[in-house]
Amino acid sequence: MFGAADAFIERRLASGRVAFPLADLVEETGLSVTAGRNQLLRLGNRVRRVSPRQRFFLIVSPEFRAMGAPPVAWWLHDYFTWLGQPYYLALQSAASTYGSNPQALQVTQVMTNVPHRPVETGRIRVQFFVKRALEQTPTQPLPNAYAPLRVSTPEATAFDLVRYAPRIGGIGRAAETIAPLLPLIRSTELRRVLKIEDETATAQRLGFVLEKLGAKKLTNVIHEWLPSPLVSVPFVPGFRGDAAEVKHWGILNNAEEIGR
Repeated sequence: MFGAADAFIERRLASGRVAFPLADLVEETGLSVTAGRNQLLRLGNRVRRVSPRQRFFLIVSPEFRAMGAPPVAWWLHDYFTWLGQPYYLALQSAASTYGSNPQALQVTQVMTNVPHRPVETGRIRVQFFVKRALEQTPTQPLPNAYAPLRVSTPEATAFDLVRYAPRIGGIGRAAETIAPLLPLIRSTELRRVLKIEDETATAQRLGFVLEKLGAKKLTNVIHEWLPSPLVSVPFVPGFRGDAAEVKHWGILNNAEEIGR
């Protein structure tokens, strides 16, 4: 059985897979858990755990040794399949797959339905965000991807960017990321996202952002969806500032981030 782990990871790579749980190695090779783990240790930097607490491993082929791990998009789906949890590539990471890269992003942002510690493996960093009704959010597969990967649609991405703005650099950063997405956002799909998410305050903020970006057709979609009368909400949650009211959105504009 000596060399069984080495042969196993070579077979994985040959089939286009760059990750595996220890249980798969044990099942396929007949090694015990202890023997399998020991053989993986002897492989040195050719394999790496996603987390010290988890028995899920990445195969680090020579071209990724400097990074210390293969690209997140190559193994994220397998990782969440092993966890048995839903996920999708989200926020600025999702926007970047649609060509919106206003800021260099040093972390991969992933939405899931339970809290997770951030993953840091080699130079790879993954940050997790929690959404309880995650499985209702519209997603789609990433075209021409090396491995399966779920990504929020442009419409859902824009909504998430506003909702989670305080955690991704502020509402100004969210607006800057949404702007290149505008040609991809469809009115019918935006209306669907509004209905699914059913968060009036986030919709008010998104409508105000879209108006500032000049997306008149999309702002009309949000206006039609919003209830009347509106309860006023701060543009930047938790920040008082000088709050002039924008009555048609019910927004207390307490920030200068995208203009008054």
